Amino acid sequence: MTGMRRRVTIGFLSIVCLLFFSGMVSLVELSRLSRDTDGILRTNQRNIELAKTMLDAAHGHNVALIRLAVFGERQYDSLCMASLERLESSLQAAQHEALEKSFLDSLAFAATELRLLTDNYLAFGVSERPASKPAAAGYADPVGARWYNDQYEAVYERLTAAIKSYMTSTQSSLAPRTEQMKKNAYRAVTPVLISLSVMIAIVLMLFYFMSIYCVNPIVQMNKGLDDWLTFRVPFAVKGDLKDEVLELREKIDALIALLKQNKA
Repeated sequence: MTGMRRRVTIGFLSIVCLLFFSGMVSLVELSRLSRDTDGILRTNQRNIELAKTMLDAAHGHNVALIRLAVFGERQYDSLCMASLERLESSLQAAQHEALEKSFLDSLAFAATELRLLTDNYLAFGVSERPASKPAAAGYADPVGARWYNDQYEAVYERLTAAIKSYMTSTQSSLAPRTEQMKKNAYRAVTPVLISLSVMIAIVLMLFYFMSIYCVNPIVQMNKGLDDWLTFRVPFAVKGDLKDEVLELREKIDALIALLKQNKA
């Protein structure tokens, strides 16, 4: 491969390689950024779903215990236990999936406290209380109401507060993860910016090279040939010619010399 063709080929291949390399690096970083974004969104959505399930279970447990303790409707004990088991099942899922488990400590403590309080009441409070009158009659057990107000209500409020704190826990972890995503975004853009700067430099060098060693000499040779054909002005092209352009000028000189020799 001759000199000029080799330089042009190397220049354009360098641009292609830079484009390919920067594109692949940016694609990898953008894929990582997309995965991180999806992970944050999925985690946030999952936390909200689990928190909603726990709030629903806690509310169902509270309603069932009110009917059981205050109004003496003992058929609600199964609903009370089912709601508690649903709460504990959701809590176990949250503990298994959570990246940061410190937010779940207070929630686990409140759920355990609720479990002990409920088991103790179902084991002793219900059996020791006299048979209740039908709820439709408007009967409210003062002992059960006092137990609910003095013991259960505070535990229930702590539990719901812990669940709401867990629901917003993802927001607390968003700051460092957002900062990491920002760094990933910079990493995705940086190769493109570097490649763009290098490609601009290469294009300017190619422009300079083509102008100095190719375009300008060809323009001069074209003008010199036109002057020689029209006015018989001696063909002379000044400048630092190299490679194929130098060979072209030498062949033009040889052709002109041959024509002059034939005329002579």
